[in-house]
Amino acid sequence: LVVPTMSAELNQPIHYTSHPSGVECITVTAHMGFNIGNAVTYLWRADEKGAAIQDLRQAAWYIEREILRREADERFRAPGRDVT
Repeated sequence: LVVPTMSAELNQPIHYTSHPSGVECITVTAHMGFNIGNAVTYLWRADEKGAAIQDLRQAAWYIEREILRREADERFRAPGRDVT
């Protein structure tokens, strides 16, 4: 995998690298599915960009999409649960 060279601001924005743990968001979310990873990304940066409510709503939107996806997929259904 060849990663194109980008400026530090584009490659490692401060709202992704300022977590107190010192861990970069992508290090964690790279191991998640799309919806869950995006939800975590919005939660991760919620207090860093000055738009916490908007970021929390966006995270909730991705979580709801994942719930709907899993409800529609029989592999994730709880035994005896009918999803219509």
